[in-house]
Amino acid sequence: MATGSSKEDLKDELAGIQPEEEDEDEKDTQKLNIPDNSNATYGERFAVLAFVLIPWCCVMVSFVLIRTTGWLLYVFLAYVAYMFLIQNFQHTGGFPQGWLRGCFFFRWFKNYFPVHVIKTTDLDPTKNYLFGYHPHGIIGMGAFATFATDATEFPKLFPGIRTRLLTLDVNFRIPFYSFYLGALGVCSAGKRSCMHILSKLKGGDSIVLVLGGAKESLDAHPGTFDLTLKQRKGFVKIALRTGATLVPCFGFGENEIYRQVDNPVGSKLRKWQNYLQKILGFAIPLIMGRGIWTDFGLLPLNKRIKVVIGKPIPVPKTPEGEITLDLLNKYHEMYLQGLIDIYEDNKNIYAFHRKKSLTFVR
Repeated sequence: MATGSSKEDLKDELAGIQPEEEDEDEKDTQKLNIPDNSNATYGERFAVLAFVLIPWCCVMVSFVLIRTTGWLLYVFLAYVAYMFLIQNFQHTGGFPQGWLRGCFFFRWFKNYFPVHVIKTTDLDPTKNYLFGYHPHGIIGMGAFATFATDATEFPKLFPGIRTRLLTLDVNFRIPFYSFYLGALGVCSAGKRSCMHILSKLKGGDSIVLVLGGAKESLDAHPGTFDLTLKQRKGFVKIALRTGATLVPCFGFGENEIYRQVDNPVGSKLRKWQNYLQKILGFAIPLIMGRGIWTDFGLLPLNKRIKVVIGKPIPVPKTPEGEITLDLLNKYHEMYLQGLIDIYEDNKNIYAFHRKKSLTFVR
């Protein structure tokens, strides 16, 4: 499918395909979850590797610079002081650069899996939107390709909609990496950033939250759809305060691109992971991917990711003092139902190798 294919075209294309009709080799591959990167070019593999390594490279360069002497050290220290004391673009929409978001590098990144956007309805560019992306997966590759770059042709599918993918504020405290994120239009996931972007009056300004967060990444196992969303209602309150329309999005295949060491709730491993998450602010899933030339490494598997953009849920702009628990629960339930509808409409097209159904675990 071309990136902008419609959901109906895909249904026609895949009509009649059922798990039992696959040949024996394909069945064995699915059972063993064997990585299949045979169709990925080396350019696509290196693009994904670069995505994984860029923040770590920035950290390493910073360690090198802090050990230098002379003017270079003073310039670096001045930059670090600016980053911690003055830098503000992560709260004000970033400074997205079209040349970077549309760079061939990100087309390689998108084609590695590949990532495709499935459009179910038009979006009015005179309104602001709060997109929720699910599941979180290990890193959220589908969310990045769709909303932080133009590689999936999202701007052509939804003209006038400007998306800002939000991430942890700690990412903007990594020297040089913060500028890279800002140039992609990626912003902090804090309340200040959300309110600033969604309060703009011209319309089309939108934020994207990967709502499951670190906790949900520990549930990211192939064939499962365990979402951490039952008690997460802060995004609904932001939508009510700004009048932003809620849009649920589902990335089928997001949980397939890494194999995670089994860590059921209550196990010793899970307890340690939860403990480290509380200390560090992010989770540390034990994952297995593949390498550029080998079947073991940190590269994700090149499983297809189909990002379905659901139907918009209009939310009335409401003064903070008038936002009641009943009102929060009403639109939260509508959002959950929107996710359920996406899953039920598409599970037999994009998730016929599922091990269990969509579940809201916490």
